[in-house]
Order: sequence, then C-alpha cells, then structure tokens
Amino acid sequence: MRTRKWTRSPKGQILGVATGLAEWKGFPVDTTRLIVFLLIVCTSFFPGVLVYLLLAIVLPMQTEDDWIDDGSSYVPKGRKHRKKAEKYEDADFRESGEKSTEDLRKEYEELKKKVETMENDVFDREKDWDERFNGGKDE
Repeated sequence: MRTRKWTRSPKGQILGVATGLAEWKGFPVDTTRLIVFLLIVCTSFFPGVLVYLLLAIVLPMQTEDDWIDDGSSYVPKGRKHRKKAEKYEDADFRESGEKSTEDLRKEYEELKKKVETMENDVFDREKDWDERFNGGKDE
C-alpha cells in the first residue's frame, strides 16, 4: 500500500522514516532501508544520523487517512479486510475445455519460433560486430 505523503510508518524499525519513504514512493522497504543505511555510513555517520533524526521529528506519524488503496493484499492492523470474493473479481478465468491440446501445441510452436527468432536477433555476433564497427551500415 502507498501513502499520500511522506509520513513516519508505525511498521518502521528505527523511528519509521525509511519505511515511510518506501511506502510513500512505492519502493521496496528493505531496499530503501539499505540505501538509507549506506547514505548514513557514507556521510561519516554523524551528518546522516542527524538528518534522519530531524526527519523523525519533523515528519508526522501515519494515520489511516494517509493510505491510498492500490489493491494490494496487505491491510494494516485495524483496517477492514476485503472479502475473498473481491480479490478475484477482475481475474480472467477460462474454462478448462476452451482450447484443445492440438490448439495449445500449435500456439506453443508459434511462440517457440518467435522466441528463437528474437534470440537469433539478439545473439547474432555478426550483426553485433557490424553495428560496432560499421555503425549499423552494410557495405
């Protein structure tokens, strides 16, 4: 879930500043924590910690009004849970007898040919060398 603005998260490990930033921008929480930690270490520890503490003082704590419902499965404590049926409303389920085995085999072969063609284009060494040395122009 995301928030409307940068706030301190109650799920944060140390004052919730990094977790709040991750929730606000939609970044992975662990990656954001790692980046914040590396920034603190790279700034000789003291300036980074000072900025982090100032943000912890200035940023307000999250409230339920700050959350944006983006349809993710996580629902924080105290919030109403969606019914299981609602989770599957938009799913596109097909009946098992819709395509025959032969149709699936043909579709598989067509996709296999497309992938092989794409792989040949990507891994064609001669084409790569031509592009590097001739700028993609054939002589």
